[in-house]
Amino acid sequence: MADVPTRKIIHVDMDAFYASVEQRDNPELRGKALAVGYGAKRGVVAAASYEARAFGVRSAMPSTTAIRQCPELIFVQPRFDAYRAVSQQIRAIFARYTDVIEPLSLDEAYLDVTANPRGLPTASDTATEIRACILSETGLTASAGVSYNKFLAKLASDMRKPNGQYVIPPQRGAEFIATLPVKKFHGIGPVTAAKMNALGIQTGADLRSQSIEFLQRQFGKSGAWYYAIARGEDDRPVEPNRPRKSSGSETTFSEDRVIPAEIEAGVLEMADDVWAWCEKNQSFGATATVKIKYADFRIVTRSRTASRPITSRELLHETSLALVRSIYPVAIGIRLVGVSVSNFSSNDDAQLDLQLSQSD
Repeated sequence: MADVPTRKIIHVDMDAFYASVEQRDNPELRGKALAVGYGAKRGVVAAASYEARAFGVRSAMPSTTAIRQCPELIFVQPRFDAYRAVSQQIRAIFARYTDVIEPLSLDEAYLDVTANPRGLPTASDTATEIRACILSETGLTASAGVSYNKFLAKLASDMRKPNGQYVIPPQRGAEFIATLPVKKFHGIGPVTAAKMNALGIQTGADLRSQSIEFLQRQFGKSGAWYYAIARGEDDRPVEPNRPRKSSGSETTFSEDRVIPAEIEAGVLEMADDVWAWCEKNQSFGATATVKIKYADFRIVTRSRTASRPITSRELLHETSLALVRSIYPVAIGIRLVGVSVSNFSSNDDAQLDLQLSQSD
């Protein structure tokens, strides 16, 4: 049997993408602390320039907090049409080097360049050339991580930001993981990292010393994943046609809401946004989820999975209202509501369910 070639995977991540597009398009913003988002009392930072990050401003930070940390901060409203247009340019560049592209968002993607159709000496050379093309054609910088699997490529792309790249070859994978704090592992959030720390697991080496049985007892189904990545192992392929897993929309109210009718109006508005996407893409999911963020920033979610996909706006309305009503009475004001749909059916199944629902 022929040996399976070691995968060569690149993770490309644009540098402060939204903010960089704004600074590129408006020279007056260059070199200044910039936030893409809304500076109003209830606003949130969608992206921050590196000048703003020097003051501790980060994405998802409340605007009021960002302004306290950086009084000189300039807010610019997002222009998603512009960001999508640049993203399409970047993906066209990727396509010159491989057909195996897995976009994660507008500003990052995995590329499997194992086949190497352009015959470049190394995957690192490929990443360097891709980054040079992006800079030349869009005026924006990108960082890249190069490795033999997706997990390590993602970690590597953070190592030389901004405008750099880092390579983790197979012989260095386990060594790289060993010294890294588990809180820096992609996919291990603050809550899981804190639990690991409480168990004496601070680094990749600590994680590697645990048995798979112990990790499964402590972390359930994720235990086997943690066992593998502690050894630098990740066999997930780059998926060029990765199906979308959910569609959602959320809004932050201008004032905290406690009156059910006002809360439900927000939920219905978000449900309409989600339905518009589902209808446009003819993608229908069986699971509806409502997200609530209270004034104290506590978050709760309520979900319901039906036996058939949700194939009408009315059904999504009905399900979303039932879910939000399950949290009544409201003891503390609600600052944000969101609605999402997931657990999508295949297009054929969804179309059949749509026809059935229309004939009921």
